[in-house]
Amino acid sequence: MPRPSTQDRRREQLVPRLAAAFARTGYARATTAALAAACGVPENTLFRLWGGKKGMYLAALDHLYERTVAVWARHLEGGGAGGASDSPAERLLDHEGSHYGEHGLYRIVFTGLSELDDPDIRAALRAMYRRFHAFVAERVASHRGDADLVRAAQLAWTVIGMATVAGIGRELRLVTRRQQQELFSDVGRALLRL
Repeated sequence: MPRPSTQDRRREQLVPRLAAAFARTGYARATTAALAAACGVPENTLFRLWGGKKGMYLAALDHLYERTVAVWARHLEGGGAGGASDSPAERLLDHEGSHYGEHGLYRIVFTGLSELDDPDIRAALRAMYRRFHAFVAERVASHRGDADLVRAAQLAWTVIGMATVAGIGRELRLVTRRQQQELFSDVGRALLRL
């Protein structure tokens, strides 16, 4: 297996900082100077690694997906906080009820929604949502134990929509942490039974 290049390692080091910066400022308000300051590097370093602000944003969006799925995988490997009989889908709902949005990275997605006229950003958001959907749909189908993949796909979109609403509610301070937990555990589990 080839060794990662110095640039690849540098990207891995800096992308979490870029993601946090985009989550704080959004895409439109982020300047490359501010992004470089958040990363503790000169602007030309970021340009050399990603070519421009859009490349940085797309990397941050991909980081959001990769980080989320890595957290979910660790949670599922560890058995999760739910009961021993809980399915992976139920354990993920319980986990997200307690932890969704705690790092604010979902804001990266929200800020990209205002940039949908850009075909690259639209394509990246579509790809990210499709990846999340496939992950969730697989757990829903497994939970349901049936071959109705169309129903599992529909329910997966519903769970993703519920998470989006939770993020909006969190941002507008309309949903308390307790309500978020109930939304994921109670409503989410009810969805799995449909």
